[in-house]
Amino acid sequence: MSVAENVQQVQNEIKAACERVQRSAEEVKLIAVTKTVGLDVTNEVLASGIRHIGENRNEGFLQKHDQINENAIWHFIGSIQTRKIKDIINKIDFLHSLDRLSLAAEIQKRADKKVNCFVQVNTSFEEAKHGLHPDEVLAFVQELHQYDKIKVVGLMTMAPFTDEEQRIRTCFQTLKKVQQGVQALHLEHAPCKELSMGMSNDYTIAIEEGATYIRLGTILVGEKQ
Repeated sequence: MSVAENVQQVQNEIKAACERVQRSAEEVKLIAVTKTVGLDVTNEVLASGIRHIGENRNEGFLQKHDQINENAIWHFIGSIQTRKIKDIINKIDFLHSLDRLSLAAEIQKRADKKVNCFVQVNTSFEEAKHGLHPDEVLAFVQELHQYDKIKVVGLMTMAPFTDEEQRIRTCFQTLKKVQQGVQALHLEHAPCKELSMGMSNDYTIAIEEGATYIRLGTILVGEKQ
């Protein structure tokens, strides 16, 4: 199938998932993760009508950002070393991996304008995954008030890669509960209205649990180079 056909199929699945839980499909934004493909396929994605593009490596992001003339909305979705934040921070629209104050301080130092950030939360408790423990999030978000270049638009998580649906669902439900806790604080710098969760193998579950951004790679673009 072509990229355009893949996009159409995914959009149909998004609509169906939303209908199952009485949501509007307009509430869910699709981020095409293009980290495994080149410029040609990324341009196919844009031509299909998708504007949200996700990358997780500095080099791949910078190459595409500087060569794509389309009006893309850029999401950096990977963990990033503090020393490398200066290379990307003024070229992205959203950062999905804020998980430490040292990174926040570097964003404050390097950003020319306010940056839309998702706080990354490790809801699966897997050691290999980055992100804050759910119990750490409220205090962390409150600490971010000192950095006026950071706006906490939402929270991000990754569920385990498993066929155990309830385990996946629990991860997403946990993130939703943490989000509600942040929103209850009514912090000006952290409206926290968005949930970035759900990938190719579990995005319909994520939508049913409240995702507003889903990050899809393989199901849209495969593993081409």
